[in-house]
Amino acid sequence: MPPAKIRVLVVDDSIVIRKILVDILSGDAEIEVVGQASNGKLAVPKIRELKPDLVTLDIEMPEMDGLATLVEVRKFAPKLPVIMFSTLTEQGASATIDALSRGASDYATKPSNTGSFELSRERIRNDLIPKIKALCRTATALPQAALPAGARPSGVRLGLSRPLGAVELLVIGCSTGGPQALDRVLSGLSRETSVPVLIVQHMPATFTRMLAERLKGKCALPVHEARDGEEALPGQVLVAPGDHHMELVRTDGRLRVRLNQNPPENSVRPAVDVLFRSAAALHGRSTLAVVLTGMGQDGLRGARDIHAAGGTILAQDAATSVVWGMPGYVAQDGIAAAVLPLDEIAQEINTRLFVRRFPMKEKR
Repeated sequence: MPPAKIRVLVVDDSIVIRKILVDILSGDAEIEVVGQASNGKLAVPKIRELKPDLVTLDIEMPEMDGLATLVEVRKFAPKLPVIMFSTLTEQGASATIDALSRGASDYATKPSNTGSFELSRERIRNDLIPKIKALCRTATALPQAALPAGARPSGVRLGLSRPLGAVELLVIGCSTGGPQALDRVLSGLSRETSVPVLIVQHMPATFTRMLAERLKGKCALPVHEARDGEEALPGQVLVAPGDHHMELVRTDGRLRVRLNQNPPENSVRPAVDVLFRSAAALHGRSTLAVVLTGMGQDGLRGARDIHAAGGTILAQDAATSVVWGMPGYVAQDGIAAAVLPLDEIAQEINTRLFVRRFPMKEKR
């Protein structure tokens, strides 16, 4: 018996955009559009009445905009998947990052007024539909019960009594749900963190700069969007810029960032695999990698490289992930030293960095 259709409510003040979204979503056999609204004031009672599985929510609307609507919806539907629909402008990027930090599940970008109408529809279809399915089918996508014998269930760690290699580098990868997860992890990092921290979050240009600005206010460490050729310094957080892969190189005895626009990997640029692969090559067993919530399996191959080189992998658990794709694949592969709830990841990082400075002797 096929699964029930995903019931979607479309909220946008533009009649044209609503029609495009309804046509695109209704054309998928797994999705049913159960209602529409032109602003948040009309949307809130419809969400209460129709109880959709997911809401697409425009950011800029009259009477009650997307941010105000999201705040109101989260009061009575804290786990309802909400995808923000925003422009690629600086203002749209800033509002989107704000929405993601307030509990939006993901975002999709509106097409520009230039270019082919059909190409715009195709881009929306390719961007939005996979996200809707990932958010609404996530419960059955990678069940924790299916973890193989080599994987560790949520909350289980490798014992810190065993000797660990000196951690000299922290790399983090995430996608869907990542901005909110990064908020929580970075805000929990010790101000004494003395290794470079590099982050790949799947986002377009402009959005990543806004993300870095927001994270700077949450973290005790300095945070900024990475620049090509800059040195990756201890105690500094660098965020990969949108539309650029970020990798690490060593020149003149210094660890530096290299940005490039090589072809996308796993259909994304920046890709977590690119960063992780370079970390494994340069730092091997002294690398600590963290894979947070996200759709797809970007990061898996790079995490395998880090694990093979003797490094350590931490993965977010299914219960606290918006989508347990990226961390789920790492957990299923059996290479994670720990699969942890989001609120325990920062402390685990702090502990392992503490072990780096004060190594614990192996018990006899």
